Amino acid sequence: MGRILISGIRHALFFFALFPAAITATAQTALPEVFTEGSVKEQMNYIQEKTRIYEDFRAIREDMFQKLKRNATDSINAARKEIGTLIAERQDRDLRIDSLNSAIDNVKSDLDVMTRTKNSIALFGMEVNKKVYNSILWTIIAVLTGLLAIGFLAYKRNHIITVNTKKEYEELKKEFEAYRKASREAREKMSMAHFNELKKLRGA
Repeated sequence: MGRILISGIRHALFFFALFPAAITATAQTALPEVFTEGSVKEQMNYIQEKTRIYEDFRAIREDMFQKLKRNATDSINAARKEIGTLIAERQDRDLRIDSLNSAIDNVKSDLDVMTRTKNSIALFGMEVNKKVYNSILWTIIAVLTGLLAIGFLAYKRNHIITVNTKKEYEELKKEFEAYRKASREAREKMSMAHFNELKKLRGA
């Protein structure tokens, strides 16, 4: 019974000493540079490396937690905005590709008609040799095909960027949710432990 009482007193003294110290440190100590210059992942690593664990509880300064929360929210919002921009650009490229495909189909249709005509055809009121006309049409087809290839490569690149950005956003969101849940549970456990210790002291 005496050992339990002594242990309870020690825990109570630890918590009573911890809270004023945490409040004073928060009020007097400026945020580390990583919270203004580093990424959210670097900030999480900093908290993991620099904060102490006592009986499975991690003591985190409130200003650091709030700053990390704001930074994570800003990163998520920025990722959403970038994804929206990439999607809009992809849709615009899809329209351009469809337009180029339609133009190529029209040129091919004209070429098929031309191959069934005579060696010379009327173009803008002038007779043009079929070979010259073919050369012009194939040049147009080559240019349109090149533009289509460029558009496809740009679309593929932006699609990859969109997928990667979505993946990073989901990972960041999961990390933040896990960290927020763990932090909330740690606070609840710490409050419950403090309450139990006070209850034991009062009961003793």
